[in-house]
Amino acid sequence: MDTRTGSGDDLKAKTKTIRQKIVFNAAPGDVYDALMSSKKHSQFTGGAATISRKIGGKFCVYDGYATGKNLELINGTKIVQTWRANDWEEGHYSIVEFLLSVTKGGCILTFTQKDVPHDHYTAIKQGWFDYYWKPMQEMFENG
Repeated sequence: MDTRTGSGDDLKAKTKTIRQKIVFNAAPGDVYDALMSSKKHSQFTGGAATISRKIGGKFCVYDGYATGKNLELINGTKIVQTWRANDWEEGHYSIVEFLLSVTKGGCILTFTQKDVPHDHYTAIKQGWFDYYWKPMQEMFENG
């Protein structure tokens, strides 16, 4: 007899973690602002964004594709958010963490996204490069 409820542990077993490091030709504060400013976020992604800059505040980015809320914000240094794509199972959220540090000539962004549904892992992992990191790098290089 199967006594599993289908909650929690089963869902976690079907998730993966994304880890990426990206270097930007910009100060950590500028990268933080690009991620947390509705206007700048829309500028580099090309999609509508509404982003609260308060802990507990919500965001909706990339024309409604991703939503979540801010868990921890340290200006210019760290962003931790719940995050979900609109095509994920209802109620499933991942946790994203953006850590920003100074490096010669710019900023290193260390990115982690935990609890990404296994079926969406490859697309989400590549999507961060295609729709976030590359366009942000171009925005900073082109002023």
